[in-house]
Amino acid sequence: MANLGILDMIGLAGSLVFALPVGVFGLNRLLDGQTILGGGLVVVAVAMVWLPQTLTTPMDLPGDIAGAAVGTVAKTPEEDDERDGSE
Repeated sequence: MANLGILDMIGLAGSLVFALPVGVFGLNRLLDGQTILGGGLVVVAVAMVWLPQTLTTPMDLPGDIAGAAVGTVAKTPEEDDERDGSE
């Protein structure tokens, strides 16, 4: 999760918009003594943020393939300089 692009950040923000109220409500239920409901809601809130960041969906595959192709075809100037200096 350390290397997020702009679209990933927007997706994370969208997940947090829905997950934070669920998590806060779950914490309130835990503090009121309803441990099963509160704990379940906290787990759901965590899953709402964690799962979209870790799972690969069919919509992610074209971007991953394009990123790998660009990385192999286009070299950055730093990579070219390192290669010239080592020969």
